[in-house]
Amino acid sequence: MKRKAQSAGMNLIIQPHNVTLTKAIGDHIFSRIAQLEHLDRFAIDARVTLEHDTTKATDKQFKCSIRLAMPGPDLYAEDWETDLYAAIDLVAKKMEQQIRKRHNKYKALRHNEASRTKRKRQEAGM
Repeated sequence: MKRKAQSAGMNLIIQPHNVTLTKAIGDHIFSRIAQLEHLDRFAIDARVTLEHDTTKATDKQFKCSIRLAMPGPDLYAEDWETDLYAAIDLVAKKMEQQIRKRHNKYKALRHNEASRTKRKRQEAGM
């Protein structure tokens, strides 16, 4: 069963496997994705997969994975935890770190280009 929701600029696709998707879980996912969307407004869609593996012992039965489709390479993170909400929180935190790293790389690249052109202008003026 897929459940689709659309926020202001990004599609949200939730795919539960052996998990009953309640309104509380859906709202929790939606709030986490809204935070990620705030960090990177160019994200096209988010695909959240929730899995419950009953064959494992009581520890780390729930898996949450998020794939953010965006221009350039997509971002992907997953986490296994004993609690579904904890898995959602931790995978959202991992995704936030990837978004920040990508943004910082872009800013550093733009800064290096600007500083090179400024240095060339200064050397030409001397």
